[in-house]
Amino acid sequence: MKLNDLCLHCGASHVERETLSRQNTPQADGRWHPIAHDVLIEQVERGLNNAGMRVIHQAHALNAQGAQYFGLLQVSIDGTDNDEWGTIVGLRNSHDKRFPAALAMGSAPFVCDNLSFSGEVVLARRHTTHIMRDLPELTTRAIGKLRDLSTQTQERSLHYKNREIGDREAHDLIIRALDSRAITATMVPKVLQQWRTPNHPEFSDRNLWSLYNAFTETLKGGLLKLPRRSEAIHGVLDNASRQAPTIEAEAVILAS
Repeated sequence: MKLNDLCLHCGASHVERETLSRQNTPQADGRWHPIAHDVLIEQVERGLNNAGMRVIHQAHALNAQGAQYFGLLQVSIDGTDNDEWGTIVGLRNSHDKRFPAALAMGSAPFVCDNLSFSGEVVLARRHTTHIMRDLPELTTRAIGKLRDLSTQTQERSLHYKNREIGDREAHDLIIRALDSRAITATMVPKVLQQWRTPNHPEFSDRNLWSLYNAFTETLKGGLLKLPRRSEAIHGVLDNASRQAPTIEAEAVILAS
Protein backbone atom coordinates (compact mmCIF):
# COMPACT_ATOMS: atom_id res chain seq x y z
CA MET A 1 0.00 0.00 0.00
CA LYS A 2 1.01 3.56 -0.53
CA LEU A 3 1.06 6.31 2.01
CA ASN A 4 -1.45 9.02 1.24
CA ASP A 5 0.68 11.34 -0.93
CA LEU A 6 3.58 11.40 1.57
CA CYS A 7 2.69 15.02 2.29
CA LEU A 8 5.50 17.09 3.77
CA HIS A 9 3.49 19.90 5.35
CA CYS A 10 6.60 21.98 5.99
CA GLY A 11 5.65 25.11 4.05
CA ALA A 12 8.10 24.19 1.31
CA SER A 13 7.39 23.55 -2.37
CA HIS A 14 7.18 20.00 -3.66
CA VAL A 15 9.75 19.19 -6.33
CA GLU A 16 10.61 16.18 -8.43
CA ARG A 17 13.69 14.17 -7.55
CA GLU A 18 15.42 15.28 -10.78
CA THR A 19 15.15 18.94 -9.69
CA LEU A 20 17.46 18.36 -6.75
CA SER A 21 20.43 17.48 -8.93
CA ARG A 22 20.14 20.88 -10.62
CA GLN A 23 20.39 22.84 -7.36
CA ASN A 24 23.62 24.76 -6.88
CA THR A 25 25.66 23.79 -3.85
CA PRO A 26 27.72 26.63 -2.30
CA GLN A 27 31.49 26.36 -2.25
CA ALA A 28 33.18 25.38 1.01
CA ASP A 29 34.12 28.31 3.21
CA GLY A 30 36.67 27.62 5.95
CA ARG A 31 35.36 24.73 8.06
CA TRP A 32 31.88 24.97 6.51
CA HIS A 33 31.48 22.24 3.88
CA PRO A 34 27.91 22.05 2.56
CA ILE A 35 26.86 18.96 0.63
CA ALA A 36 24.45 18.66 -2.28
CA HIS A 37 20.90 17.65 -1.38
CA ASP A 38 20.92 14.72 -3.78
CA VAL A 39 24.23 13.47 -2.37
CA LEU A 40 22.52 12.95 1.01
CA ILE A 41 19.61 11.12 -0.63
CA GLU A 42 21.91 8.89 -2.68
CA GLN A 43 23.93 7.97 0.40
CA VAL A 44 20.80 7.01 2.33
CA GLU A 45 19.43 5.01 -0.61
CA ARG A 46 22.74 3.17 -0.90
CA GLY A 47 22.63 2.30 2.79
CA LEU A 48 19.03 1.08 2.52
CA ASN A 49 19.86 -1.11 -0.48
CA ASN A 50 22.86 -2.60 1.31
CA ALA A 51 20.58 -3.47 4.24
CA GLY A 52 18.12 -5.24 1.94
CA MET A 53 15.48 -2.51 2.15
CA ARG A 54 13.66 -0.82 -0.72
CA VAL A 55 12.42 2.74 -1.24
CA ILE A 56 8.92 2.31 -2.65
CA HIS A 57 7.68 5.92 -2.54
CA GLN A 58 9.31 9.28 -1.98
CA ALA A 59 8.51 12.98 -1.71
CA HIS A 60 10.88 15.96 -1.81
CA ALA A 61 10.57 19.67 -1.12
CA LEU A 62 12.72 22.78 -1.20
CA ASN A 63 12.45 25.96 0.80
CA ALA A 64 14.32 29.28 1.02
CA GLN A 65 15.02 29.37 -2.73
CA GLY A 66 16.45 25.87 -2.66
CA ALA A 67 18.74 26.38 0.33
CA GLN A 68 16.69 24.07 2.55
CA TYR A 69 15.72 20.52 1.62
CA PHE A 70 13.15 18.17 3.18
CA GLY A 71 12.44 14.64 2.04
CA LEU A 72 10.46 11.55 2.97
CA LEU A 73 11.21 8.01 1.84
CA GLN A 74 8.73 5.20 2.39
CA VAL A 75 10.74 2.04 3.01
CA SER A 76 9.77 -1.60 2.56
CA ILE A 77 11.30 -3.92 5.14
CA ASP A 78 10.72 -7.61 4.47
CA GLY A 79 8.96 -9.34 7.33
CA THR A 80 7.79 -6.17 9.08
CA ASP A 81 5.51 -4.53 6.50
CA ASN A 82 1.81 -4.39 7.33
CA ASP A 83 -1.45 -3.00 5.99
CA GLU A 84 -1.92 -0.18 8.53
CA TRP A 85 1.18 1.99 8.49
CA GLY A 86 4.41 2.49 6.61
CA THR A 87 8.01 2.97 7.70
CA ILE A 88 9.38 6.43 6.91
CA VAL A 89 12.86 7.91 6.68
CA GLY A 90 12.86 11.69 6.97
CA LEU A 91 15.74 13.72 5.54
CA ARG A 92 16.77 17.33 5.76
CA ASN A 93 19.75 19.34 4.55
CA SER A 94 20.60 23.02 4.26
CA HIS A 95 22.88 25.33 2.33
CA ASP A 96 22.24 28.33 4.58
CA LYS A 97 23.64 26.98 7.86
CA ARG A 98 20.11 26.72 9.28
CA PHE A 99 20.42 23.06 10.27
CA PRO A 100 22.78 20.09 9.78
CA ALA A 101 22.35 17.18 7.41
CA ALA A 102 19.96 14.93 9.32
CA LEU A 103 18.04 11.68 9.12
CA ALA A 104 15.14 10.56 11.31
CA MET A 105 13.17 7.32 11.41
CA GLY A 106 9.42 7.25 11.74
CA SER A 107 6.05 5.91 10.62
CA ALA A 108 2.79 7.07 9.11
CA PRO A 109 -0.64 5.44 8.82
CA PHE A 110 -1.93 4.57 5.36
CA VAL A 111 -5.33 6.18 5.94
CA CYS A 112 -3.85 9.68 6.18
CA ASP A 113 -0.58 11.58 5.91
CA ASN A 114 0.15 12.00 9.62
CA LEU A 115 3.82 11.56 10.48
CA SER A 116 5.50 10.55 13.71
CA PHE A 117 9.21 10.12 14.20
CA SER A 118 10.89 7.73 16.59
CA GLY A 119 11.95 10.57 18.83
CA GLU A 120 15.54 11.59 18.41
CA VAL A 121 17.13 12.34 15.07
CA VAL A 122 19.35 9.33 14.62
CA LEU A 123 21.79 11.12 12.33
CA ALA A 124 22.78 14.76 12.54
CA ARG A 125 26.07 15.83 11.00
CA ARG A 126 27.14 19.46 10.78
CA HIS A 127 28.50 20.70 7.49
CA THR A 128 32.12 20.73 8.57
CA THR A 129 35.37 19.27 7.29
CA HIS A 130 35.24 15.51 6.56
CA ILE A 131 31.45 15.34 6.32
CA MET A 132 31.76 13.26 3.13
CA ARG A 133 34.17 10.90 4.88
CA ASP A 134 31.84 10.41 7.86
CA LEU A 135 28.48 10.28 6.06
CA PRO A 136 28.61 6.61 4.89
CA GLU A 137 29.33 5.28 8.38
CA LEU A 138 26.71 7.52 10.00
CA THR A 139 23.95 6.57 7.57
CA THR A 140 24.80 2.86 7.86
CA ARG A 141 24.62 3.08 11.64
CA ALA A 142 21.29 4.90 11.51
CA ILE A 143 19.73 2.52 9.01
CA GLY A 144 20.80 -0.37 11.21
CA LYS A 145 18.20 0.81 13.72
CA LEU A 146 15.37 0.89 11.20
CA ARG A 147 14.31 -2.77 11.41
CA ASP A 148 14.11 -2.63 15.20
CA LEU A 149 12.16 0.61 14.99
CA SER A 150 9.59 -0.97 12.70
CA THR A 151 9.04 -3.79 15.20
CA GLN A 152 8.78 -1.31 18.08
CA THR A 153 6.24 0.74 16.15
CA GLN A 154 4.08 -2.32 15.58
CA GLU A 155 4.22 -3.23 19.27
CA ARG A 156 3.44 0.34 20.31
CA SER A 157 0.39 0.54 18.04
CA LEU A 158 -1.00 -2.68 19.54
CA HIS A 159 -0.52 -1.36 23.09
CA TYR A 160 -2.24 1.90 22.18
CA LYS A 161 -5.18 0.15 20.51
CA ASN A 162 -5.70 -2.13 23.49
CA ARG A 163 -5.70 0.73 26.00
CA GLU A 164 -9.20 2.19 26.13
CA ILE A 165 -9.65 5.69 27.54
CA GLY A 166 -12.51 8.13 28.01
CA ASP A 167 -12.78 11.90 27.69
CA ARG A 168 -11.54 12.66 31.20
CA GLU A 169 -8.31 10.70 30.74
CA ALA A 170 -7.84 12.01 27.20
CA HIS A 171 -8.11 15.58 28.48
CA ASP A 172 -5.56 14.85 31.21
CA LEU A 173 -3.12 13.35 28.70
CA ILE A 174 -3.48 16.38 26.43
CA ILE A 175 -2.47 18.63 29.33
CA ARG A 176 0.45 16.31 30.10
CA ALA A 177 1.54 16.63 26.48
CA LEU A 178 1.33 20.41 26.82
CA ASP A 179 3.44 20.30 29.99
CA SER A 180 6.04 18.17 28.20
CA ARG A 181 6.14 20.71 25.33
CA ALA A 182 4.98 18.13 22.81
CA ILE A 183 2.31 20.64 21.79
CA THR A 184 1.74 24.34 22.35
CA ALA A 185 -1.23 25.97 24.05
CA THR A 186 -2.63 27.04 20.68
CA MET A 187 -2.66 23.38 19.55
CA VAL A 188 -4.82 22.16 22.42
CA PRO A 189 -8.19 23.05 20.80
CA LYS A 190 -7.25 21.24 17.58
CA VAL A 191 -6.13 18.10 19.44
CA LEU A 192 -9.46 18.15 21.31
CA GLN A 193 -11.34 18.57 18.04
CA GLN A 194 -9.49 15.63 16.46
CA TRP A 195 -10.18 13.50 19.54
CA ARG A 196 -13.89 14.34 19.59
CA THR A 197 -14.54 14.31 15.84
CA PRO A 198 -11.53 12.82 14.01
CA ASN A 199 -11.06 13.58 10.33
CA HIS A 200 -10.70 9.87 9.67
CA PRO A 201 -13.29 7.35 10.94
CA GLU A 202 -10.51 4.81 11.52
CA PHE A 203 -9.59 6.82 14.62
CA SER A 204 -13.07 7.01 16.16
CA ASP A 205 -12.38 4.26 18.73
CA ARG A 206 -11.88 5.59 22.23
CA ASN A 207 -8.35 4.42 22.90
CA LEU A 208 -4.78 5.71 23.02
CA TRP A 209 -4.32 5.01 19.31
CA SER A 210 -7.07 7.49 18.43
CA LEU A 211 -5.64 10.11 20.79
CA TYR A 212 -2.18 9.52 19.35
CA ASN A 213 -3.48 10.27 15.88
CA ALA A 214 -5.26 13.36 17.19
CA PHE A 215 -1.80 14.59 18.18
CA THR A 216 -0.13 13.67 14.89
CA GLU A 217 -2.95 15.25 12.88
CA THR A 218 -2.37 18.47 14.81
CA LEU A 219 1.42 18.41 14.44
CA LYS A 220 1.39 18.50 10.65
CA GLY A 221 3.49 21.34 9.40
CA GLY A 222 6.81 21.27 11.24
CA LEU A 223 9.33 18.64 10.16
CA LEU A 224 12.09 20.46 12.05
CA LYS A 225 10.37 20.07 15.43
CA LEU A 226 8.46 16.86 14.76
CA PRO A 227 11.12 14.38 15.99
CA ARG A 228 11.38 16.07 19.40
CA ARG A 229 7.61 16.45 19.72
CA SER A 230 7.06 12.84 18.67
CA GLU A 231 9.44 11.71 21.40
CA ALA A 232 7.54 13.73 24.01
CA ILE A 233 4.16 12.35 22.90
CA HIS A 234 5.49 8.81 22.99
CA GLY A 235 6.70 9.42 26.53
CA VAL A 236 3.28 10.60 27.69
CA LEU A 237 1.26 7.87 25.94
CA ASP A 238 3.71 5.02 26.59
CA ASN A 239 3.42 5.73 30.30
CA ALA A 240 -0.39 5.75 30.04
CA SER A 241 -0.43 2.48 28.10
CA ARG A 242 1.35 0.74 30.98
CA GLN A 243 -1.14 1.96 33.57
CA ALA A 244 -4.35 0.19 34.51
CA PRO A 245 -7.32 1.40 32.42
CA THR A 246 -9.34 4.19 33.95
CA ILE A 247 -12.93 3.13 34.57
CA GLU A 248 -14.76 6.40 34.16
CA ALA A 249 -18.17 4.72 34.32
CA GLU A 250 -17.61 4.21 38.07
CA ALA A 251 -18.47 7.85 38.74
CA VAL A 252 -21.77 7.46 36.93
CA ILE A 253 -22.64 4.31 38.87
CA LEU A 254 -21.89 5.95 42.20
CA ALA A 255 -23.90 9.02 41.29
CA SER A 256 -26.96 7.07 40.11
